[in-house]
Amino acid sequence: MIRHKAYKYRMYPNQEQEILIAKTIGCSRFVFNHFLNKWNTAFKETGKGLTYNSCSSQLTQLKKEIDWLKEVDSISLQSALKNLDDSFKRFFKKQNNSPRFKSKKNPAQSYTTKQTNGNIAIAGNQVKLPKLGLVKFAKSQEVNGRIISATISRKTSGKYFVSLLAEDDIQEYPETGSTIGVDVGLKDFAILSDGTVYKNPKYFHKMEKKLGKEQRILSRKMRIAINRKQMLYECRNYQKQKVKVARIHERITNSRMDYLHKISSVIVKNHDIIGIEDLQVSNMLKNRNLSKAISEVSWSAFRTMLEYKAEWYGKTVVVVAKNYASSQLCSTCGHQHKAVKNLALREWDCPTCNSHHDRDINAGLNLRNEAIRILTAGTAGIA
Repeated sequence: MIRHKAYKYRMYPNQEQEILIAKTIGCSRFVFNHFLNKWNTAFKETGKGLTYNSCSSQLTQLKKEIDWLKEVDSISLQSALKNLDDSFKRFFKKQNNSPRFKSKKNPAQSYTTKQTNGNIAIAGNQVKLPKLGLVKFAKSQEVNGRIISATISRKTSGKYFVSLLAEDDIQEYPETGSTIGVDVGLKDFAILSDGTVYKNPKYFHKMEKKLGKEQRILSRKMRIAINRKQMLYECRNYQKQKVKVARIHERITNSRMDYLHKISSVIVKNHDIIGIEDLQVSNMLKNRNLSKAISEVSWSAFRTMLEYKAEWYGKTVVVVAKNYASSQLCSTCGHQHKAVKNLALREWDCPTCNSHHDRDINAGLNLRNEAIRILTAGTAGIA
């Protein structure tokens, strides 16, 4: 089945290419902010926003007035305009908040360009990009299918990446006949109904002490620069330390995402039906005692991976309602044991059928059973 799939690679541009990337990012941000201001003004005056076509014609005139907009890839400017139009459409559908002005202080800066007449292509260990020409990159895997677009990004750590979006013919996994329930937690990251346990690696916790030390050094260098009345972008010591801190954050994020990808891929490959709980993570983060631990495990990212990989490979993810008492119900007889609300109770015996339960495995079994019931009944909840 034809699907859109992204391939992300690290790039190694030369100095001239780095300058052009910085210019393109700046021009794209300028176009986005310029027309966002026009859009907001028009909405206040008339109660209606602008359209992509009207802004596109104004962009042509704007490029005649501002010469430095001609130095960069023209498609990247159109893409910035298209992103603004899409943001307003989602806002009016109440799918997200209203668009905000982009800041050059944002830790991640990027721009997107489209495939036109072979202007994006891979040649050996180099990727061809509009205006930039051939750029060296780490080719970790082959790109399958037709390339649609490329997003070039620059991180605070000083690294450059290119994400290529391609139309890929993804083959579905063979059926296994297996149904599984997945219960996520803090002590262990994920517990499956068949007893498989995936540990919580706690990458942030392992690096927290080192990160705190480097952040304190960064704060001290910032105070020194302020006392000397230096601009932070002029202070080389501050900028070097800022990169150190950013690379620690990047290492934590990369380790966590790699772990989530590996787990989600194994689960989707080995099971046809996957039952998961509809956790309200945003509400759970309000618990001050657990907010750091909950943020670290990235349950939402894990669920997203399960859902899109299941769609790719012909599997089914069933989302069980958040009010379903998966931990309290006996998976054998269905008795609800409310004492299990106490998180310290890791094992318990059902007072009705005397079955002995491990808290997390029992929850996984209940999620699996509920997923089967939902599919059988044909009710909503299939992702």
